[in-house]
Amino acid sequence: MPSGSGPAAPSTTDQPAAPASGPAAPPASTSPAPSAGEPDAASSEPNPAVTHKDPGPSAFQKWLDDTIPAPSSVLPGIGSAASDPGGASDPQALWNAIQSSPTGDPFFDQAPANLAQYAPGDVIESRDVSWPGVPMVFLTVLTPVQRAIQLKFRTTNSSGAPSFGTATLLLPFGRWTGPGSRPVLLNAPPINALNRRCTPGYVLSHGFDLTTGGTGNDFVPSPTMWAASRNYAVVIPDHEGPLMAYAEPTVAGHIMLDTVRAVRRLMPDEFGESRFAMTGYSGGAIASYAAAMLSREYAPELAPNLAGAAMGGLPVDYESFAKTFDGTYASGLMMTVTLALAREHPEILSRMNHLAQWAAISPLKDVCSSTMADIGVFVPFAAVANMADPLHTEFADMMLRRLSLKGKKAGMPIYVYNGVHDPWMPVAKAEAFYAEQCALGVPATKSIVGGEHILGYFDGFLGSTQWLGERLSGVPAPNACEVAPRADGAAQQNTSNSAPSDVPRAEKPSAAPVQRKSSGADPRRHR
Repeated sequence: MPSGSGPAAPSTTDQPAAPASGPAAPPASTSPAPSAGEPDAASSEPNPAVTHKDPGPSAFQKWLDDTIPAPSSVLPGIGSAASDPGGASDPQALWNAIQSSPTGDPFFDQAPANLAQYAPGDVIESRDVSWPGVPMVFLTVLTPVQRAIQLKFRTTNSSGAPSFGTATLLLPFGRWTGPGSRPVLLNAPPINALNRRCTPGYVLSHGFDLTTGGTGNDFVPSPTMWAASRNYAVVIPDHEGPLMAYAEPTVAGHIMLDTVRAVRRLMPDEFGESRFAMTGYSGGAIASYAAAMLSREYAPELAPNLAGAAMGGLPVDYESFAKTFDGTYASGLMMTVTLALAREHPEILSRMNHLAQWAAISPLKDVCSSTMADIGVFVPFAAVANMADPLHTEFADMMLRRLSLKGKKAGMPIYVYNGVHDPWMPVAKAEAFYAEQCALGVPATKSIVGGEHILGYFDGFLGSTQWLGERLSGVPAPNACEVAPRADGAAQQNTSNSAPSDVPRAEKPSAAPVQRKSSGADPRRHR
C-alpha cells in the first residue's frame, strides 16, 4: 500500500535501480510475436505490402549531408570525434542522445535492476501524492478529489521487452454506495509531448513546470471531472511510456492495460471486481484505441472487467495522415511524432539526414505540446530525410505496417466519435474503422458530431460520457452496427443490446489476481 505524505522520497524495491541516464540498449527492431490464443477474425495483412523501392538520396539531400557534418563530434561512443570526426554517428550514442532529459525524480527516471522478474501489471512501487496532486487536479480540471496515489508498474515495450509505466489514481470523496465495486475510468489525455516533465503524472506530483509549459494537457470539461462527479475512481496513465514515445500504439495500449492490472493488484479489496472503462481524444485516443485492439492478445484475463473504450478524433491511419499533411501546417507535429517513434524504433534514426539528427539531440527533444506544433511547419519530410521520397519507400511501408493495428478485433465494446469537418482526422477514417469493427462482431456505437478537431471534442463529450456511464453501470453495450442486408437489399439496423458471445460482458468481473513475480531471465535494465 502507498505510504507517506509526499513525492519526495518514493519507496523502492530491494534491488538497485538502473541509472537515470537511460537503458542499456535501444529496443529491439522486431515486433513481439503474437501471443497464443484465438486469432483475430480479420486475419489478412494489416496493410498490404506495397513495393516502394528506395531511390536513395536526392541531389539536395546529398549536398545537405556533405555540408552539415553528422553530430558524432558531440556524442560519446564509437562514433565520437576521436575516431571519425564528422563521420556517421554511433547508433547507440545517437539513440541515447535523443532521449528525454531526466526529471530528477527516480519514480519516472529509473527502472529497477530486476525489472524482468516482474510480471506485466505487477506494482514496482507506489506513493501518495495527495500533495500537490489534489490541488493540482482542482487547478487543471476544476475537480475536487480526496486522494492521489501514483503507481509504477511493469509493462512491455513495442518489441516485447520489459519496461515500466506510471499512472495516477484519483480517489473521490465519500464511500461508494452503488451496486458492486466502485467503477474506475481510465482517462488518457492527449499528452502529445517529448519530455517526461510534460506528463500528467509529473505535473500531479510536482506542480506546473514553467520550464516546459507542461500542464498534463487535459481538457475542460474533462472526463476526470465527469467521473469524479459520479463518485467513480479515475486513473490517468502516462501512456507515452518512460521513453516518451508519442503515438506508439503498442506502448500506449500495453500501459493502459497494465494500469488496470496494477490498480487491481494494489487495492484488490476495493478494485478487484470493479468495472473499468477508458476514454481518450486525439493523441489520447491512440491509447484507448490501442488498449481495445490489443486486450484480447495481451490481457485476455481482464475481459470480464473491461466495460468499454471510447475514442474520439482518432488518428487511426498513420499512412494517410503522413501523406496528406507532408509539408503543410501539420508537418511540425508529424516530425515530432517521428522523433518520438525513433525512441522505440531506433532504425528511424539512420533514415534521418545530418540536419535532422542535430535537431533530434537539441532542446527540441524536450518540448511539450504547447510548443511542438510550431516546429517544422511547412517543412516536407524530404528536407529531414536521406531518402528522396521518404514516404514512398520500402522502409516507410515496413514502419507503417508495424505501427498499424488494422484488422485486429477490439476486446471490449467501443464508442467512436469524430467531428464531421475534422481536417486532421477525416470522418471517413472513423467510419471505416467503425465498419471494420462491426464486421468483426464488436459491439460498436458511432457518433459523427459537428465541428472540426477541437469542436469535435466538445460536441462529442456528452454522448461519450453517457455511453461510458452506461458501461460502468453494467448496462450491456448496444450494438448499433448495420448487419446483413434484408431480402429487399436494404441494410437493417441491429438494435439488439446483446454482445456477441465471444466478447465477454463486464457485469460480473472476476476477482483480482494476486500480485506475483515471474521467473523470467536474468535481471536486465530497460525503460
